[in-house]
Amino acid sequence: MQTIYLDGTYLEHNPSYGVEDSPWKAQQILSIIRKNKLNPGSICEIGCGAGEILRQLQLSLPEHVRFQGYDISPQAIQLSQQRQNQNLSFACEDITKTEIDPFDILLCIDVFEHVEDYLNFLRQLRPKSKYKIFHIPLDMSAQFVLRAEPILWMRENVGHIHYFMKDTALWALKDAGYKILDYCYTAEHVDRPKSFKARSLSLPRKILYAIAPDVTVRLLGGYSLLVLAES
Repeated sequence: MQTIYLDGTYLEHNPSYGVEDSPWKAQQILSIIRKNKLNPGSICEIGCGAGEILRQLQLSLPEHVRFQGYDISPQAIQLSQQRQNQNLSFACEDITKTEIDPFDILLCIDVFEHVEDYLNFLRQLRPKSKYKIFHIPLDMSAQFVLRAEPILWMRENVGHIHYFMKDTALWALKDAGYKILDYCYTAEHVDRPKSFKARSLSLPRKILYAIAPDVTVRLLGGYSLLVLAES
């Protein structure tokens, strides 16, 4: 499965590497950093893609903060080079196989659902930073299971090979040795629907979410989980 990130297949299906989603994702990350009063001097992102999330964070955090992006895809790192500057750099490298000085915060944004042995992957990340911020798509909803098409589309086009609900995502982190400090739902497909089906579900999701968030997420989907953890 990893070959799709090396041979250009992922880039073929996702030519922008999700750059258009990065400002929104960066805002979610900033929100949980500020809520928990974290003051990082260094931030790295594993699976950084084209590097736009880190660039957006750099625009909002103090100038002294150092940013480092890692990705195993040479195509992604090539795209990231245009964003590189004195305190923002990128490397085509798998840091689970490399000794590095720990960062203050490690970002793992929509990544471990792509990794075959995700529990071992999560354990290997533990010494790489004090804090970790995970963003995890919650693909396992009643609506998605009944329709099947959304899950199959994500498998074929964006490489999801594991599918989580809130409880199994949190347990995966706990099983890998993490302590959960904070978490919340994020609503990208509600706030920024990209298809007719997503737009048609946006209002029902918002109304039901205001009454019963967990039920809405399990029933209608369209949400992800943002988690702050330490190990």
